[in-house]
Amino acid sequence: MSVHWPIIRRCFSRPAATAVIDDQRRWSRLEILAAAFMLADEIDARAAGPTVGFLLPTSGLAPVAALATWITGRTVVPLNYLLKREELEYVLADCGCNLVITARPMLDFMGYRPAGPDLFELESLQKAVPSPRWPAFTAGSDLAVLLYTSGTSGRPKGVMLSHDNLSANIRQCTAWASLGPDDLVVGVLPQFHSFGLTVLTLLPLTVGFPAVFTARFVPGKIVRLFRQHRPSLFIGIPSMFNALLHAKDAHADDFSRCKYVVSGGEPLPQAVFDGFRDRFGVTINEGYGLTETSPVTNWCRPDEFRRGSVGRPLPGVRQRIVSIETGHELPPHEDGEIRTAGPNLMQGYFRRPQDSAAALDEQGFLRTGDIGRTDTDGHLYITGRLKEMLIIGGENVFPREIEEVLNAHPAVKDSGVIGRTDPVRGEEPVAFVELKEGATLTETDARAFCRQRLAGYKVPAAVRVVDALPRNSTGKVLRRELKNLL
Repeated sequence: MSVHWPIIRRCFSRPAATAVIDDQRRWSRLEILAAAFMLADEIDARAAGPTVGFLLPTSGLAPVAALATWITGRTVVPLNYLLKREELEYVLADCGCNLVITARPMLDFMGYRPAGPDLFELESLQKAVPSPRWPAFTAGSDLAVLLYTSGTSGRPKGVMLSHDNLSANIRQCTAWASLGPDDLVVGVLPQFHSFGLTVLTLLPLTVGFPAVFTARFVPGKIVRLFRQHRPSLFIGIPSMFNALLHAKDAHADDFSRCKYVVSGGEPLPQAVFDGFRDRFGVTINEGYGLTETSPVTNWCRPDEFRRGSVGRPLPGVRQRIVSIETGHELPPHEDGEIRTAGPNLMQGYFRRPQDSAAALDEQGFLRTGDIGRTDTDGHLYITGRLKEMLIIGGENVFPREIEEVLNAHPAVKDSGVIGRTDPVRGEEPVAFVELKEGATLTETDARAFCRQRLAGYKVPAAVRVVDALPRNSTGKVLRRELKNLL
């Protein structure tokens, strides 16, 4: 099933209805559609190959660019505008993209123009009647999107998501959360990220409810948008919720209409969860997914809330927990690698057949690299990351457990823990902490705080204070960058 056809039908059904509100304007469904058809003419005239990239802020421009690309029967490549020049140019070369849809303010923000492709600035789009045409009829198995991973190890890989993959995940999320035309979402996650593209952009357009976008996360502005538009859905990452928690002008009533306040991307610190519940009366539910799964696989609904759980699998998603040592499936309450399958599972990695084959196990389940366990009711709990796991004196230690303790210290804003080689124990944990404004913390005090709450072998051998933890575009702490600090 083509992902764009339901959106086009929805736009024709109520053309005057608001589709998107962004920092610059309000878009009706007809305006989104008309701009997409006009841009499709430009794409046909300029694109030499099957892929078209976009470099755009979180706004109504991204759905216009995506729809226009699909109307022409091509594949969308959302590009990360936070990449360095050489990283972005590698992605463009890897996907063979000769045309990038962008906007002049975005290029100014980036401070460079990537070499190679034709950069079409949307300001140049002529206000005219688009050429009469039928949107492309694509097969469900055709490639809809190439989403490049953040490259936590080595070069970024292009995740191939088909029209069926995206359509399946939209249906899964819609059914799971009972979303409908009366909903409204506030979105600030970048649309080059799988959550921002599927859940915050394509899903509202498909279901037919408005999306309010803002290009930059500014806590005060988010609060004002909540106050003005009364969203029923907000999805963010832990660092966003931490910042909102400390927004001076935020009140409990600002969140009163939200049916779903969802955190994803990484585990939600206990201190942020408790603070949000105490100050605003809001229970933040967690979700889980990967770029390779389009992305959502689990979503903890409010009526099924369990602290620390990312919820049960969405309809059609299959999951199992397997032993790290043997690969055998484990019963509930035992930690192992999370493996997942379903109609939302990627087609593989672009031009990387060996990586694609290695990503799946013998039963066709994705090896997520995440560690977790389920309870007897099927709720999933993320407990660590396979590649981040430390082995200290023969004991498995996950950095997140130490980070939770450090984050509970009143002076600590956030933390990141990595391992370094130890001649006696094999590895030892080292912590990097980012402090709250005006706070101070000595290494001695930090280690004493941990010693009261952790087994001795889990206490960081060193605690280093940094001005800011290195993060990727979605707010995850980059542990590989912390290793460089060692």
